[in-house]
Amino acid sequence: MRDLVEFLARALVENPDAVEVTEVTENGDLVVEVTVGGDDLGRLIGKGGRVANAIRTVAKAAATGSDRRVLVEFIED
Repeated sequence: MRDLVEFLARALVENPDAVEVTEVTENGDLVVEVTVGGDDLGRLIGKGGRVANAIRTVAKAAATGSDRRVLVEFIED
């Protein structure tokens, strides 16, 4: 899951080297934290959160065979 979200995030930002993706387990859920530079956070969230919702939808679709819920969080560096 980490590789998929990292691939999507790096494709969308201006500075792909600043993208960091970590996986954390909280209460049985998989939380994917995406950390980017300040200017690139807006690119990942998108207008009205559309890009962020699309990334979350792709991550949830990729985890359909799993018994864990996947959450994607975007963090400004």
